[in-house]
Amino acid sequence: MLYVDGNWVKTGEAVIQPEDRGYNFGDGIYEVIRVYAGVLYQWDEHIARLYRSAEGINLTLPWSKAELRAISEELLRRNALQTSDGIVYLQISRGVAPRQHDVPANPLKPVITAFARQKARPVQELQHGITAALVPDLRWLMCDIKSLNLLGAVLAKETAKKAGANDCILHRDGIVTECSAANLFAVKQGELYTHPATNLILHGITRQTIISLAAKNGIGVHEVAFDTAFVQSADELFLTGTVSEIMPIVKLDGVPVGNGEIGSLVKRLQALFEAEIFASATAT
Repeated sequence: MLYVDGNWVKTGEAVIQPEDRGYNFGDGIYEVIRVYAGVLYQWDEHIARLYRSAEGINLTLPWSKAELRAISEELLRRNALQTSDGIVYLQISRGVAPRQHDVPANPLKPVITAFARQKARPVQELQHGITAALVPDLRWLMCDIKSLNLLGAVLAKETAKKAGANDCILHRDGIVTECSAANLFAVKQGELYTHPATNLILHGITRQTIISLAAKNGIGVHEVAFDTAFVQSADELFLTGTVSEIMPIVKLDGVPVGNGEIGSLVKRLQALFEAEIFASATAT
């Protein structure tokens, strides 16, 4: 069951208007909320970011946070996911209007589309790691807004896949930003390095969780810009995301990262993060 513009519909029966600005221009925002054992994980952080993204594109949301949570929980119920691992996807477009680039002077009625589906944790990849390739970052300059404009990320990941890698590490003129749909961390001499939370990266919820966990456990964190040479010489690399969690990168452009195996600091952070997940699931 899906939730589309105020209606509950079966998969395959949803109707999207051809002049929805989300469909025509990518004029909208979205969030993906992780579900562990039927519990919406880090709901408050995700919904706060949804509202920040809306503000970033001058979009006023007519739903309260409580209403959005009620929709999300009903999605879990209607799709029998109350005890499962999965995701909830919320998408909001500016609305429907005759196709023109200008935002209509009169406010439109935003259109919400939402679904939930089962999604297991990527255990095999977490235990064995993935590969990555360096790819130029050709996305727009407002990456901190979680907008529907994802073609740049799609093409970057496709470039990495054609190079035989699982994902990409993006860089602008040699300065590393993030991955196709996740933030990036490098490890040097037991400390973490990640791009500062500017407009050039998404301000990841999992990214911030890792920074907080590191601070609580005596692990140094440096939010600084660094170049591709720094990444190529890192002791460990990993990406972080809502679905990918703490994903080790064991090979970059065909060259092993460190000794080519998951490093000790990544393993430690994975254990700390899993404890956070367990605590959240059991507290609800």
